[in-house]
Amino acid sequence: MKRIMVTGGAGFIGSALVRHLVLKRGADVLTIDKLTYAGCLASLASVEGLAKHRFLKADICDESRMEEALSGFRPDWILHLAAESHVDRSISSAGQFIQTNIVGTYTLLNCARRYWESLTAEKKDRFRFLHVSTDEVYGSLGDHGFFTEQTAYDPSSPYAASKAASDHLVKAWYRTYGLPTLITNCSNNYGPYHFPEKLIPLTIINAMEGKPIAVYGSGLNIRDWLYVGDHVEALERVTEQGQPGETYNVGGFNERSNIDVVSDICRLMNARFPERGPHERLIAFVEDRPGHDHRYAIDASRLKEELGWTAKTSFSHGLERTVDWYVQHEPWWRPLRSAYEGQRLGLAQNEAS
Repeated sequence: MKRIMVTGGAGFIGSALVRHLVLKRGADVLTIDKLTYAGCLASLASVEGLAKHRFLKADICDESRMEEALSGFRPDWILHLAAESHVDRSISSAGQFIQTNIVGTYTLLNCARRYWESLTAEKKDRFRFLHVSTDEVYGSLGDHGFFTEQTAYDPSSPYAASKAASDHLVKAWYRTYGLPTLITNCSNNYGPYHFPEKLIPLTIINAMEGKPIAVYGSGLNIRDWLYVGDHVEALERVTEQGQPGETYNVGGFNERSNIDVVSDICRLMNARFPERGPHERLIAFVEDRPGHDHRYAIDASRLKEELGWTAKTSFSHGLERTVDWYVQHEPWWRPLRSAYEGQRLGLAQNEAS
């Protein structure tokens, strides 16, 4: 069984990955998370206390803590998901995105390189460093075409720019030092345990509480949606079988406009709570986000052709599962809601710092 270190493992995708590795794969996992506002130990309740899982509260920018974690745990893989990830927050306050996403990745790469160089030849061959990134590094698409692994980077937001910079660092550590790194760029994730600031969980909870559902601009911006359970299987597949130094795009081939996503959620809520409906009356179009990319769409054919992975979950089925999860798990999201009530973030007049 592999020993796997997961950074950002108390976040949305990270916790799904930890649960998958421990409960389904029997891996020995060290979860590292700073526990910022989006980190939630309740997302790891199903692995808490298990012999194969341990948790370390630490900042990836803290070099000495990362050195200690690596030398003490001695992982076969590092799966790096720790990041500030909300575009709106990056517009209002870019500094933390630069610190965590760029400086933190740099620090972790340096520590990983020194650790890797200390390994025996056999363990060096087995070691992998997977950096989990985003399709937002590619910028905005027109009405046609897809992002591929060859698409030039053209980030629009401070968040996207910070992830683009970290991608370049990871590639440089492979080319310069030989560290066996891989990169994945994924489309928008959704599913259970998602902090309620992103479109889908925020819409579901606002609908449950009868609060306005904000839709930016005309609502016609398009995203390619990927169910988080499919994504974590792709991450394992890439780390296990991918070629070091390469990038793999991960997408669900589920393009939807924002207004269609919101309308789908309203219809699902109408079916579950008809006495509160119609939930469409809660939709409120608001000022668009600065630098709002028009369309993202991932071409994940390389992942299918070379590694045999495809997304299994249709958007309609995944969305229904997600709505039901939030309806049934208010004890998970209610404490997070008290910390962030869904107020508007990322307005142009806010000072980025």
